[in-house]
Amino acid sequence: MVDHETWSERQSSTTVSVDGRDLEVAYHEDGPDESDAPPVVFVHGIPTWSFLWRDIVPSVADDRRTIAPDMVGYGNSAMSDDFDRSIRAQERVLEALLDDLDVEEIALVAHDIGGGVALRFAAHNPEMVDQLVLSNAVCYDSWPVEFVSNLGLPSTAEIDREELEGRLDSAFVEGAYGEADPEFVDGMKAPWLTDEGHVSLVRNAVSTNTNHTTEIDVGAITAETLLLWGEDDVMQPYDYAERLAEDISDAELAPLSEAYHWVPEDRSAAYADRLREFLAGAQA
Repeated sequence: MVDHETWSERQSSTTVSVDGRDLEVAYHEDGPDESDAPPVVFVHGIPTWSFLWRDIVPSVADDRRTIAPDMVGYGNSAMSDDFDRSIRAQERVLEALLDDLDVEEIALVAHDIGGGVALRFAAHNPEMVDQLVLSNAVCYDSWPVEFVSNLGLPSTAEIDREELEGRLDSAFVEGAYGEADPEFVDGMKAPWLTDEGHVSLVRNAVSTNTNHTTEIDVGAITAETLLLWGEDDVMQPYDYAERLAEDISDAELAPLSEAYHWVPEDRSAAYADRLREFLAGAQA
């Protein structure tokens, strides 16, 4: 297990062009360079960054190449106050990043608004996505939730750093199933506790657009899909996983009990085991 400073030090970065803007994208890469299986790409949500996958990536990277980007506006990627951070834009960033890395086929694992990005990407690029794993993903009209809407208020940009940190503590400490790991909480908060990060978090929150998931033709997704969902989540309830299972032709429900919204953290061992089993199934 690594801390967030070490995770950051191990990241690479590249510049991609989206909507006429050149944007730096940081990403964590691990696992073997040469493999018959496509890379596994991990996409986080809000207000997290790729460090969300700290306990999951190493398990998968034992035998698969892994790529875990920070969405633009998040983590160690571009944070300047002059570009679109919506789900539509994040899908374009993912497309550009994979093109930059010469990746033509992937397994895609995503959480929260990263799940909305993944749904769009899988529906629009079915030939690229071999397997899809969605965890407590925004979909249909399931979002934004009150916590994120409040982060996006103009007044949030003016609150002092202590109050912002308190709100984030509430999300990650009180939002944990059981006792929160301080290392996880510190890592999740770290990108936002600077002047630039503070404003970027507000812009990320205000850019949430429900239309970007309601317009998705979920039936266009052809990937083998696993809905690996924290069963006790109140922000993205399990009912939405059941709805996705009905609308995606090759989808399997996999509820994880004793897990709230941060399911890769709440049940990291069980999550990693079930994910590895699913990914290996395509190679069997």
